[in-house]
Amino acid sequence: MNLRWRAIPGSGLAVLGVAAWSVVAPPARADLPALIDQIKPSIVAIGSYKATNNPPFSIRGTGFVVRNGTLVATNAHVVGAIAGEGDGVAIVAQVSSGASGESQRRGIRVIAVDRSHDLAVLELDGPPLPALPLGRSDAVREGQAVAFTGFPIGAVLGFYPATHRGIVSAISPIVLPTPTARSLNEQVIKRIKTGAFKIFQLDATAYPGNSGSPVFDATTGEVLGIINMVFVKGSKEAALTQPSGITYAIPAEHLQALLPERSR
Repeated sequence: MNLRWRAIPGSGLAVLGVAAWSVVAPPARADLPALIDQIKPSIVAIGSYKATNNPPFSIRGTGFVVRNGTLVATNAHVVGAIAGEGDGVAIVAQVSSGASGESQRRGIRVIAVDRSHDLAVLELDGPPLPALPLGRSDAVREGQAVAFTGFPIGAVLGFYPATHRGIVSAISPIVLPTPTARSLNEQVIKRIKTGAFKIFQLDATAYPGNSGSPVFDATTGEVLGIINMVFVKGSKEAALTQPSGITYAIPAEHLQALLPERSR
């Protein structure tokens, strides 16, 4: 409270009054539950399929629909892992088929890969799905509220995407100086040669199945980054004997550059 003496004109008297404060009302909170309802139909499970396997379909990561509704973004290491599973294994996407929670599997094929940023764009068979808007990742600030949706531990919990909320706790280079030469590994050396770039560090916990999940603004739903649980840790945490529980994300501007011209 701010107390001030205020003179009464023509009276020779003064009274003790309270000075008014200029109070800025906090911005209205976004309805995150409603935002999640909009996001979930655009989330797909990326996995491998082989009829003779048990089960035939296994989730390897998360993807999300962008642009024309048939393009799906994920991490390059997700599709690379599937390709390395052997002959007869196909890359398949499991998508939501409506509000009932039922799902269907669709064919999907890789159309673009950026290994420098561990990103891949795939094209989905069948009719288009709702697409997520891409925001300006270069305008992201530390402390900004974000959320991400995906499949944190694959199919263990069934085909139910989960959402985690947090903030951007830091924006830093993907490669930091190592204390000794022993801390350098092949991936770090390659990253130094190709050039470092900024990544987002989040204070929300992600798991291996979250690789490829969209990181979106918690108020607008615009995608600002892509969760990465393998590629970034191999570079940024090379000096650690045990990986940290920190979650990282690749800025969406690198995905923008990878998308086909016709879809931008």
